Amino acid sequence: MLSDFYKNEDTDQIWWVDEIGTYGKHLFSFDKKEIFNLFADYPWKLTPEQKEIFDRENPYWKEFFKDRQ
Repeated sequence: MLSDFYKNEDTDQIWWVDEIGTYGKHLFSFDKKEIFNLFADYPWKLTPEQKEIFDRENPYWKEFFKDRQ
């Protein structure tokens, strides 16, 4: 079961999602409809535009996954 969508910054385009009762999943969405799992889906399931937005808003994760670039 998912909790509410939230943004780290008001200006962000990415919505983060917490899944109730689980730990360690990092779920996010661009439109509150399609939900991505950071560890399973980044960057392969993102469009080039989505990846650009994600990388800009999340430099920590971009660096963390630099071997996937």
